[in-house]
Amino acid sequence: MAATLTSPSPGAPSRTAARPGSGGWRGRWPLVPLIATVLLTALPYGLGGEGGPAIGPADIASAIAVLVCAGRLLYLRQRPLGGAAALVLGLPALGFAVATVTAADPAAALPGLVRYLQVFVLVPATVYLLLKDVLGFRIVAGALVLLALVQGVVGVKQYVTGTGASYMGEEIRAVGTFGPSDIMGMATVVAYGLLAAAACALRTPRNAPAWLRPCAAVVAVTLTVPLALSFSRGVWIATAAALLVALSLTGRRQALVSLAVLGATGVVLVGGFGVGSEMIAERAASVTRVASSPDRSVSDRYAMWSAAGGMWREQPLTGVGLKGFPAHRDAHASIGLSSGSDTAGAGQEYRKQALLSPHNMYLLILGEQGLIGLTAVVGSWAAILIGAVRRLRFARSRGHAALDCGLVAVALMTWQCVNFLYSDIGGPTTVLGGVILGLAAWWALDGPDKADVPAGPGKAGAA
Repeated sequence: MAATLTSPSPGAPSRTAARPGSGGWRGRWPLVPLIATVLLTALPYGLGGEGGPAIGPADIASAIAVLVCAGRLLYLRQRPLGGAAALVLGLPALGFAVATVTAADPAAALPGLVRYLQVFVLVPATVYLLLKDVLGFRIVAGALVLLALVQGVVGVKQYVTGTGASYMGEEIRAVGTFGPSDIMGMATVVAYGLLAAAACALRTPRNAPAWLRPCAAVVAVTLTVPLALSFSRGVWIATAAALLVALSLTGRRQALVSLAVLGATGVVLVGGFGVGSEMIAERAASVTRVASSPDRSVSDRYAMWSAAGGMWREQPLTGVGLKGFPAHRDAHASIGLSSGSDTAGAGQEYRKQALLSPHNMYLLILGEQGLIGLTAVVGSWAAILIGAVRRLRFARSRGHAALDCGLVAVALMTWQCVNFLYSDIGGPTTVLGGVILGLAAWWALDGPDKADVPAGPGKAGAA
């Protein structure tokens, strides 16, 4: 694993450099299923549902991307992954396999094994292998920004017209096309796009058009509006943390200027135009009200966290098995846990949504996979994040051309790690987590090797 954190020599050969004919747009068709995976996330689930795993268009696109990647490796007779990449990207599979084998009902755990392998192993490895250079990275990041803009526009319209999800008795919560059953979906994709646009504004690619930097800055600032109107506290915290990390890696002066711009934007939007000011303030304040008059969602979340901890104490090494949280929840939850959360609005009738996970990815892994699973998964993510930060610092010291890619990778990976403190996998945006891990892993393990290639006319394939 130490190899993943070692800065490459400036003249080191890259995986892509040895591929004949890898440049140009004709060689980028394998990116199509990756782009489709990102953009199709906004569409509803079409297969599965009650009593079985739900499968959406984005999941199908990700499966196609995996098959395309495998086919290319066989056709080109290439080694799939280097030793360091195989260790970092494959380590979580160890915990998933152990949790499945040791589960009380291994057959019931198999759907969970497939899902976890898809999101945390296969999709990240596919993204890592299909990205040939920084332009491919930027194309996928651009798809994230496009998805965020579309969902943000829908979300703001829902707030303005009162057609969003129900919140405090009004149908004003911005949820985009994801609906009230996945209230964090829009907030998640908007945060991804915001961070990608902000990174581009902070470190615009060399030889980029003059309009790109101000346009990226405007997009990032604009996306703060639907993010605020999502009323998703965990996403707010994760986005703020990721922005602070990104700003800290761009230099003190630029960080101070950027913070001043963000602060002024917040004052204008909330104070000047009154964009949900009272509700946003109330929502933010509710995070700390745990001991005294917490809202139902906060008390339920802490009750489920306690339940996950109880499952871990019962099976400390291997947990209760994948997909085991719902079955063991009531035996470990306090009597104060409600039967479910109320959802309505955005074209959906009132319904009670069962609480089937602790809304904390780390506690979910700990409860279902024990210390073995948590160590494997968190170890992999930590190696990717630390490696991405170190590679970004190395690239910055050498004046590499792809600092924007490094900043995107670090910001998105930081966001994912922090947001998992308040959420877990589930819903249409789950597969995007695998894309984010793949982007971050590509930069941490491979990115700067290609960053020295100059961008110029006729070299679009290497820019």
